Amino acid sequence: MSCTPFLGFHFLMAFCLAFILRGNMIAAALGTAFGNPLTFPVIFAAAYRIGIFVLGRAPEKIGEADLFTLLRHLDFAPLWHPILKPVLVGGLPLGAFCGAVFYLLTWQGVRLFQQRRTRQGV
Repeated sequence: MSCTPFLGFHFLMAFCLAFILRGNMIAAALGTAFGNPLTFPVIFAAAYRIGIFVLGRAPEKIGEADLFTLLRHLDFAPLWHPILKPVLVGGLPLGAFCGAVFYLLTWQGVRLFQQRRTRQGV
């Protein structure tokens, strides 16, 4: 969920999805920590690039002054087509990929931990 452009709602969306899928809500909440102020620029840039590739279009230019004016007035409609839609479309496969990678790493870590505990007789 941290790969979607819905800042401030990642935890809530992850929690709801975990509830619907009967997943671990604590793990879902911890997974949203992947998206933080240090990683958001990289996540959104990658999601945007993937999104414009999937949508089959070229990146659109939007002026810096226009962007800050739209954000200041919370006018997101003009941002949907050039920015938010590609980030959302690109964020879904990016999030699925990151989720699969972290799932496999976690699964392997838990498996190794359990093997070590078994060998130690605990």
